Amino acid sequence: MTKDLTVGSPMRLILGFALPTLLGMVFQQFYNLVDAMIVGKLLGASALGAVGSTGSINFLVIGFCMGLCNGFVIPVAQRMGAGDYSRMRRYVANAAYLSAAFALVMTVATCLLCKRILTVTLTPEDIFTDAFVYIFIIFLGIPTTFLYNLLAGVIRSLGDSKTPVYFLALSSFLNILLDFILILRFDAGVAGAAIATVAAQGVSGLACLGYMVKKYPILRMSREERRLDGRACLTLCGQGIPMGLQYSITAIGSIILQASVNTLGSLYVAGVTAGTKVYQLICCPFDAMGATMATYCGQNAGAVKLDRLGKGIKACSILGLGYSLLSLAVMLVLAPQFVMLFLSSKEAELALLVELSTQYILVGATFFFPLALVNIVRFSIQGMGYSVFAILAGVLEMAARTGVGVLLVPVLGYTAVCFASPAAWVAADLFLIPASLWCIKRLRRLHPAQAREEEGASHQPVPLKAGAGQG
Repeated sequence: MTKDLTVGSPMRLILGFALPTLLGMVFQQFYNLVDAMIVGKLLGASALGAVGSTGSINFLVIGFCMGLCNGFVIPVAQRMGAGDYSRMRRYVANAAYLSAAFALVMTVATCLLCKRILTVTLTPEDIFTDAFVYIFIIFLGIPTTFLYNLLAGVIRSLGDSKTPVYFLALSSFLNILLDFILILRFDAGVAGAAIATVAAQGVSGLACLGYMVKKYPILRMSREERRLDGRACLTLCGQGIPMGLQYSITAIGSIILQASVNTLGSLYVAGVTAGTKVYQLICCPFDAMGATMATYCGQNAGAVKLDRLGKGIKACSILGLGYSLLSLAVMLVLAPQFVMLFLSSKEAELALLVELSTQYILVGATFFFPLALVNIVRFSIQGMGYSVFAILAGVLEMAARTGVGVLLVPVLGYTAVCFASPAAWVAADLFLIPASLWCIKRLRRLHPAQAREEEGASHQPVPLKAGAGQG
């Protein structure tokens, strides 16, 4: 049930690992996408704008939860690569304790503060109530977010990227079913969409837990391995908190930008929301590449296979470039059709909504390769164990989005909104690319014997095949 990513062709391993991960992320996006489609089609653009206006706040909090979980499993992947299974199990147990504690504190804090946050971000008055109801229920479901993301991350760290997909597929269909039941039959509005999302996430998390208990003997722990370990918790927090903060710092820029969008009116909020939902769907491969590189680099760093780190980043970047060009070509032709997945044909200002959303998508799609590099390089660095760099990259993204939101949106209006995320991606790349080179050099200095061995192997002459060179 596990997979060793320290041996074999990096391109083949990355592609084979990323495809199941991609399917899982596509199913995971169904939570938000189906909500948006059903809300937009059945409840109208106002309700869609209410859900969309909470997107940056959602990213701030839920992104922190996901970042924590992704960071917690980095030591698990490293110990897996090193073959230190006892220490790996100790990390898994302590990651569970930390996740439970963070889930409790964050659920209470966010539910108490969410109305104030919506007020500070200038949520339009005509959608304020629906926005509050939706995000409050999502925050109540924070424990289910921790449950699924931690367990799925542990499974991927063991080299198994397929199993989480099966449970996400099941929960995605459940989410769709609950959306229709709660909104159409029980007239629950945006609250029904939020309840369906939380319930589906909980089902996928519980399914992962049950499967892990039965099918992964490598995770069966002794009493000593289950013990709360202060040093293990410090190591986990050292990886998890920087990754969580990276998500949240990035989200702060998004919140400031969202506040600027909110000043343009609910029509523009709905246009950005529809465009963002299309982003979430077509950008899933970039997220899958990032998750893959975290596991790949984690295992290879743990096994001290340093030469494979740069090769893996290069291979994945080639995949990212290819998909970026393909997705841009598709969006140039089909962006309006994608937008209509989230809008009702009965909208009074449908033509303007489609135009706004299409403009937002096409500007972003032009910069998809910088986005690909953000995911690939950042998660590679995190897999190597240098999660603090994620915070610095997040600060640059926040600064770029904040600068556009505060300085340019009041002057250039909606056009500036469209360029905000591309500016953030480019700013992050300017830091992350040289940082990744530094991290690999740092690991080589920490493991000089292995570095010399790999360098010597790379200079060995390649033996000629029989008959080669004869003419």
